[in-house]
Amino acid sequence: MVGEPLRRVLLVGFMASGKTSVGRELAALLGWRFHDFDDAIEERAGVSIAEIFGRDGEQHFREIESGVASELLMEEQVVLATGGGWPAQPGSWEAVPEGTLSVWLRVSPGVAVQRASSEGPIRPLLAGGRPLDRAVELIEQREPSYGRAQVVLDSNEDDPAMLATTIMKIIRG
Repeated sequence: MVGEPLRRVLLVGFMASGKTSVGRELAALLGWRFHDFDDAIEERAGVSIAEIFGRDGEQHFREIESGVASELLMEEQVVLATGGGWPAQPGSWEAVPEGTLSVWLRVSPGVAVQRASSEGPIRPLLAGGRPLDRAVELIEQREPSYGRAQVVLDSNEDDPAMLATTIMKIIRG
């Protein structure tokens, strides 16, 4: 990002790490727009993510996600919350344009499962029993991809407003 003006902030991390909540708070602080990849995918598909997974499978979901990401990453003055698996997909990071601050909101498997299960229906990738074991497995697989972010923040305890304020301080230098 050296020499490039900041045009967007990209929030990555596992499900229930706070990407959407922090993204909304940060966008309000910056006076920018906010977009959540998952919301945009559901809007484009006309059905829920769980329905996409159930009806068409993960591969179809990833194809829609890739198209949505390509469009949203071209916007400026925007805070973006990716889906939890997007950073681990081939070519994802290569699609991130200059002028983007990437932030990994790191969450423990236990906190992620607790938050995700309190939000309503179980997330598709955690369905099928033993969600904590599945969360541990997915986080281990995805950590190298999440680790490509420029900034890493622990989202286990800090609330979204505090995390958004921390990102603002980083932006302001």
